[in-house]
Amino acid sequence: MSQGTIDDVVKALRETRARWRDEHGRSREPSEREFPSRDALAGIVTLLKGALFPMRLGPPDLRSQDEDAFVASSLRAALETLAEQARLELHQPAQRGALATDDIDARVSAVVTAFAQSLPATRALLDTDVTAAYQGDPAAHSVDEVLLCYPGVLAMIHHRLAHTLHHLNLPLLARIVTELAHAETGIDIHPGASIGPAFFIDHGTGVVIGETAIIGRGVRLYQAVTLGAKRFPMAADGALRKGLPRHPIVEDDVVIYAGATILGRVTIGRGAVIGGNVWITSDVAAGASITQAGSVTGP
Repeated sequence: MSQGTIDDVVKALRETRARWRDEHGRSREPSEREFPSRDALAGIVTLLKGALFPMRLGPPDLRSQDEDAFVASSLRAALETLAEQARLELHQPAQRGALATDDIDARVSAVVTAFAQSLPATRALLDTDVTAAYQGDPAAHSVDEVLLCYPGVLAMIHHRLAHTLHHLNLPLLARIVTELAHAETGIDIHPGASIGPAFFIDHGTGVVIGETAIIGRGVRLYQAVTLGAKRFPMAADGALRKGLPRHPIVEDDVVIYAGATILGRVTIGRGAVIGGNVWITSDVAAGASITQAGSVTGP
């Protein structure tokens, strides 16, 4: 291909970028990167997985006597990069006037410190998820197999980390972290979803859990389960109203089988069993069992 052709394409792409920026009220060309990087977040998560589970998700040549040194090194590298990415995200509200530019460094330091301090609790939560997966799947031979192989566990590692970032008001970083897992596993969990301990997603492909879903302890889902919204309320100007509770509440010890779709702010009561391929838009009593045919048995 000739240099002239390359130059023409470069020019056309520059004009396209300029047109998009004009349409979105961004009149200036950025002099440096303005948004977080997916590749940087992927590297952070890789480092954090190794720090959380060094002898299983760390490097293959790691020895137990070097475990603490490896964890310290991984955390240092991960948190330094996280600070850079958090600064990029926080520049966006600063540009809109929602955050003073002088406050960014202090905010970055605070959120990165809080995130680091949350990691022991995150590891403890993930241990309950791994145990639930091992105990809930007769095909699992060990907790190590579950951690190394199961897509549901990988998705939950990403979600537990992302949920912390979400609550630290870094929603873009959080969403990138969950979307990395989504791309790899086919499991789509919004970082805002609140998920209790001992959560197990078996097989997992096609699972969708919405932003305002609340899931209790010891819940088990199978593939292609949707915990979604029934409708999207509109504001007076016709725009979608954001942030409203619109996804299901699933109480403790519920089992939801493959292909079930549960929509809206409904409550699935403790210990209920939801059969495969059912469609639910109303509350389900504690202990009830719902089958595809729609029959319900009491608690």
